[in-house]
Amino acid sequence: MMGPSHALSGAAVWLSGSWALQHFYDYEQSPLALAVGTAVCSGAALLPDLDLSGKVTRNRGGATVARTFGVFSLFVAEVVEKISLGVYYATKLSRDPRRNNGHRTLTHTIPFTVLVGWGTTTLCASYGKWAVIGILFFMIGLALRGLFDKWAERAGWLIVTLVSAGAASFTAANLPGDRGYPMIGLAVGVGSFVHIIGDMITRAGVPILWPIPIKRRMWTPISLPDRIALRAGGKTEIVFVRTALTVVSVLATLGLVAPSVLQKFNLDI
Repeated sequence: MMGPSHALSGAAVWLSGSWALQHFYDYEQSPLALAVGTAVCSGAALLPDLDLSGKVTRNRGGATVARTFGVFSLFVAEVVEKISLGVYYATKLSRDPRRNNGHRTLTHTIPFTVLVGWGTTTLCASYGKWAVIGILFFMIGLALRGLFDKWAERAGWLIVTLVSAGAASFTAANLPGDRGYPMIGLAVGVGSFVHIIGDMITRAGVPILWPIPIKRRMWTPISLPDRIALRAGGKTEIVFVRTALTVVSVLATLGLVAPSVLQKFNLDI
């Protein structure tokens, strides 16, 4: 799937999940906490593609996530890609093919989603507001790059960086720590997992079962059958999948907002 579709899927899953928690379990979130969770989950839904770098010195190429903060994020993507490729060769078995890049390897596994979710929560709990600001800055930037792809391209990485920094600072200053910090880690983990599921429904697939060996392969790509799998960037993804994700996001938002609006007017739900 392409970057905007990944970002939309993260937003749709977080909003619909939040609606389900509120509707069935009476778990309410403040508007700010809900907005932060949605933005972080949307940004994290781009995070696994940090293993696809481009031309760092020319500030070109790479995945959507790699271009978010210009040369800096491209350099980070280059490092992640090389680490992923190194892990691939360190753990590959006899039937795993040779590769010249680390895309769709380490960062497209369940252990990675668990690691980034747990790591985010640990950083926030250990270092407080400063860690929260840094994580929000990065994730909000990715969310902007994914959800508003055309605007982000026109505005450029500097504007995206400044908007992300302002939003992160404001949010960190107003987000309650007792519920906000753990939810940030959860949103990062969920978003990364949603990305993997999105890539699983394409023809290339992902090694979601790593590190479980299957028929002398450690990195077995799992995907839908070719006859029903999506083609990344194809009409089905751009028109139908994105429309469906947008509808889910809007309906979930309405479901979350409607009770408080009706309550203000003293109406029964």
